[in-house]
Amino acid sequence: MPVTNFFAHAAAIPFEGCLNITVKKDGEQLTVSVLLQNEGCGDTAKAHIPPLILKGSAKELCEGFFDAISAPIAQASTLLTNMEQFLKGQEATKKNAAMEKKKAEKTDKTDKPTTPEELKAMKYNGIIAQVDALEAAGKFREAWLKVPQPTECPEKAEELRKRRASLSAKFSPDLFGAEQPATEENNVEPNTDYDATDDTDAEGIPHEGERQ
Repeated sequence: MPVTNFFAHAAAIPFEGCLNITVKKDGEQLTVSVLLQNEGCGDTAKAHIPPLILKGSAKELCEGFFDAISAPIAQASTLLTNMEQFLKGQEATKKNAAMEKKKAEKTDKTDKPTTPEELKAMKYNGIIAQVDALEAAGKFREAWLKVPQPTECPEKAEELRKRRASLSAKFSPDLFGAEQPATEENNVEPNTDYDATDDTDAEGIPHEGERQ
């Protein structure tokens, strides 16, 4: 059998994948379809790459077949490789974007509040935290003084009233230097009313008419 250099010519074409060659005979004419497939490319757009179609006699195809397909096959191989690299680049970009989004969301949660409502809530929570700390330390009067007035936070008025009442019950009602709560000793009031049955003078000496 004569030695053919068909495969040597095929191996000389720079391509990656599978080179599918289909030959159809119609009389003396041959129709050859050449399609490069690369399973390593995940882009479905590769299905739209059409096959090369060559027609001619056996002699014509022997003389010009590889000259006709070498450049297109090499270009198609490069295209498929680039498509796969592009897909991988897209996936990496999406992954990085998702990571950055998560970082941004995490950062947003730790950022300081910016709206008036958030600032007000932050301030309120800070004050209540101080009240809790003072109460835990047994400093009930200081804690009571720290509790905001109900008029300052109408939406929490009832809560603030209950907190103030709870704290005020734990310390003396003397908030601003008023008298201390009465004790048994200072409940005894001096007798300052004049007693008509008293027969002594100012010095405690009986009147002369009463002397024995």
